[in-house]
Amino acid sequence: MAHVRTGAERLSADPALAGGSRLGLVTNPTGVLPDLTPTPDAFLAAGVRLTALFGPEHGLRGTAQADGSEADTVDDRTGLPVYDTHKLPGEALDRVVAGTGVDTLVFDIADVGARFYTYVWTMYDLMASAARLGLRFVVLDRPNPLGGTVTEGPLLDPAFASSVGRFPLPIRHGRTAGELALLFGFDLDLTVVEMAGWRRDMTYAETGLPWVMPSVNMPTPDTALVYPGTGLFEGTNFSEGRGTTRPFELVGAPYADARLASELNALGLPGVRFRDVWFTPTFHKHAGVPVRGVQLHVHDRETFRPVLTGLSMLHVARTLYPDDFRLLEFLDHLWGSGTLAGRLESGADPRDLCPPPGRPAGRLLYA
Repeated sequence: MAHVRTGAERLSADPALAGGSRLGLVTNPTGVLPDLTPTPDAFLAAGVRLTALFGPEHGLRGTAQADGSEADTVDDRTGLPVYDTHKLPGEALDRVVAGTGVDTLVFDIADVGARFYTYVWTMYDLMASAARLGLRFVVLDRPNPLGGTVTEGPLLDPAFASSVGRFPLPIRHGRTAGELALLFGFDLDLTVVEMAGWRRDMTYAETGLPWVMPSVNMPTPDTALVYPGTGLFEGTNFSEGRGTTRPFELVGAPYADARLASELNALGLPGVRFRDVWFTPTFHKHAGVPVRGVQLHVHDRETFRPVLTGLSMLHVARTLYPDDFRLLEFLDHLWGSGTLAGRLESGADPRDLCPPPGRPAGRLLYA
């Protein structure tokens, strides 16, 4: 089966695509070639002039949980120094980047297609730093596992910008990292090494590429598919399934009951059914406590609308359990404004906050 050629694969075959003489690579476990060779190893073998590695949230090796990272270290395979970038403010990030002496930053991390997934904001912060420091920036493009034909959800209100959203994008943004880099519009020397063979309507399986977990709670493409909706439960006292083998597909709370699955199935939401389940998270919310909830089973990914589904689930949970269901401040940052929390707290249906699905607009790199 033929596979999509990623920007990383193209660079390993033609190191001149990156330019520069001292390159810093921003990557994590998703930075691999189709044969699973890590890109730092492949690039060095190809003659790419790497001098430093930079890690995002979860770290270069991917060992840290949500909002964690790994300390500065030395990569045991390549001998290159590794620098942590997660949530460093502008001046601190500039000091780290400038201190490495790189003249070009190269970004090679797989995204999952949801605005509140942090890797594209690592890219955003490093692009801003490169612009301030006068460095080149290269994006090695990879597929969006949700495809590139649909956008869903409201735009981020800049007043709610944070590490889970810094630019007005919809929750399901429908773009690749390279397309986002062009959209951000920084005044810097930017190169996107485009993929060959990717189409916007492709499922991840159709790319022919191996799935490497982007983070510790994103084990499969099925997880990525539901995440733009069920990720909103991170802003509540419901478990979003962390500490289970099906994070974001399992959602529940100790106070939930069989009505949750019944009421959700009665809505007839497109492309998805809900199964009544019990599970016990091993860590995070309700660790060690049996909770009841639902598992999402997506039976038609073409019609499935994750953001609409997430809103519906939040509304049903708030309606069924008004004395127990709680919102956390983080919900405003996930949603991108305070409108969702206000609607839920009032008991009103929040689904009209979600505009109809659209299509990505502006400069796009792929048909």
